[in-house]
Amino acid sequence: MRRVMTLKVDMGFDGAGGAALVDLEELLATRLLVQGNSGSGKSHLLRRLLEKSAGQVQQVIIDPEGDFVTLSGPYGHVSVEAIDYSIGEIAHFARRCREHRTSVVLSLEGLEMEGQMRCAAAFLSGLFDAPREHWFPALVVVDEAQIFAPAAGAEVSEEVRRASLGAMTNLMSRGRKRGLAGIIATQRLAKLSKNVAAEASNFLMGRTFLDIDMARAADLLGMERRQAESIRDLARGTFLGLGPAIARRPVMLRIGPVETSARSSSPVLVPLPDAPAPDMREFLLAGLDEAPLPPPAPTPRPQPATLVLEELARMPIAPVAEEPLEPVEPEPIMVAALRAIGSDEEATGKTTAVLFQDFQVRCRMHGLRQAPLDLASFTRRLAAARAGIFEGLEDEWAPALEAGRRVPDDMLGAFLLIARAASEGRPCPSDQELALVYGTSSLGRARRVLSYMEERDIIVARTDLSGRRSITIPALGWTTSPTEP
Repeated sequence: MRRVMTLKVDMGFDGAGGAALVDLEELLATRLLVQGNSGSGKSHLLRRLLEKSAGQVQQVIIDPEGDFVTLSGPYGHVSVEAIDYSIGEIAHFARRCREHRTSVVLSLEGLEMEGQMRCAAAFLSGLFDAPREHWFPALVVVDEAQIFAPAAGAEVSEEVRRASLGAMTNLMSRGRKRGLAGIIATQRLAKLSKNVAAEASNFLMGRTFLDIDMARAADLLGMERRQAESIRDLARGTFLGLGPAIARRPVMLRIGPVETSARSSSPVLVPLPDAPAPDMREFLLAGLDEAPLPPPAPTPRPQPATLVLEELARMPIAPVAEEPLEPVEPEPIMVAALRAIGSDEEATGKTTAVLFQDFQVRCRMHGLRQAPLDLASFTRRLAAARAGIFEGLEDEWAPALEAGRRVPDDMLGAFLLIARAASEGRPCPSDQELALVYGTSSLGRARRVLSYMEERDIIVARTDLSGRRSITIPALGWTTSPTEP
């Protein structure tokens, strides 16, 4: 029988002062997601993990800022500056890394975002497509993963975005069978693709301040929404960990010291120069009164065709009498567009920003040249549409919208669904209906939405002895009929 090697990586200290250990063999099989705002110690955590596991497993690091190239000295990593190579050479380099089981750092420093995404996609694809005989275990660390797997459209071409996102998805979902264990780190969970984040089974969550990121972090850690506030109070270098390679219940980890450091570091205060002000003034202004030599006259070059066309486009054109367009009533067009979005099954998983673009396109197709709503107004209209309310927002549903101002935008649809049921005397919405409007398949999240609103006296829920639930909205005086358990 083949003996299985087990290695525990010492990450520092747990909440009780004992050693915080990570099972490396389990980590290779289950992947890791690290999240923390800038300054939370996220890169320090990755460096500790890499240093303590160096020599035990091959390490492959995709480094957007060039911070991990310092591992090449004491730990023997091969550092490669991607800016010096072509895409084909990067893919070939990745295949050679797998063949020779060499620990490497691919530095993407100096590349624009599109270049970084294109390079990372080629490199990950090269790792992924290596021959079966080279499928040795390897940790693949991707820092700033939200760059390479964005949750929404990035400011790059669609082709590059798809290639980068596809490579990251392959790493996290199918890489295990090829020996690739993805370790991804991000500053913002909300900016990271959910399909990529969902493939991780181990989580280390550091300090974060935005509500949406705290809620997602708490959800991944299995914590109640009201417990998410504790993530905001974490000290620098302290993380909440959960997963088969870390612990079966959330534990606190304080990351220990590291031996190497990044080329870039946090700003520190240094003494200002003590030179007298008059002397410094003379130094700064020295030579400015000398007239600079005129630059040599450039050699005339023919104008590109694009500039000629742009110049022609700017020339005034004689006005042409046009028949005035018939005025278009925006409200029916907006209602039709919202109904179309509401009936689209794929719309549930899309972000509000993406749906807003879809809404604008649909309105223009029906004759509205300018967007009738801004993003904030569209968010509220979308929430009402998901609750089945498309018209009457300025009159009959105005009190409900006013009462819903105390509810976060992502919960407004669930609140209006309850208000609609109460107004029409229908049974209280089920957890499944609330989850659908909230944009999730988790019944636990739907219940947490109700708990959030009830804790703030926005609603009052009552369940009788037979298990039937009814909900009252005190601000409106509306109550739903009891629903079946």
